[in-house]
Amino acid sequence: MTDLKAQQSTTEKDLLVAFFDLSRFAREVRGLHSRELFDLMSHYYEFVGDIIENAGGTIVKFIGDAALIVFAENHVDKGVLALQTLKEQGDAWLSQQGMHSHHTIRAHFGSVTCGHLGTKSEKRFDVFGDTVNIAATLSSNNLAITPQVFRKLSSETRKHFKKHTPPITYIPVGEAHHE
Repeated sequence: MTDLKAQQSTTEKDLLVAFFDLSRFAREVRGLHSRELFDLMSHYYEFVGDIIENAGGTIVKFIGDAALIVFAENHVDKGVLALQTLKEQGDAWLSQQGMHSHHTIRAHFGSVTCGHLGTKSEKRFDVFGDTVNIAATLSSNNLAITPQVFRKLSSETRKHFKKHTPPITYIPVGEAHHE
């Protein structure tokens, strides 16, 4: 998927967009010397990179203990399976480091605008759009994919998931819905 980062023009593409972050991470690393934290994250980023890149994905950016990841439309199955692997192996890796953190992963599929932007001296690949915002704001304590992702999966990969519907509530007719 490195062809996305290699493209020079801004374009619209349908992509699997995923965010993850680590629960309780700030609490877990409190008291670490900054060099220890840097070394820990260096190893962790490489660990994540191996899983995502081997499945054809692109890490758009790391932001501390979080990341934005994309997979091309023809890699949705591999991408979702890689996210499951990241959840399972990543949680085990954190445990091996003596940490009580776990991965929270959220994924959505849809149209994004992608390309390079930044300062005049430094441009970086990035993605924008409602698809990114939906992935970022999904509610999940573990791994969650939207129906748009589920519909793109092969029947074999769909077997890894079950539908989760939060409880239905009722509010007065004149009242606005707030989350």
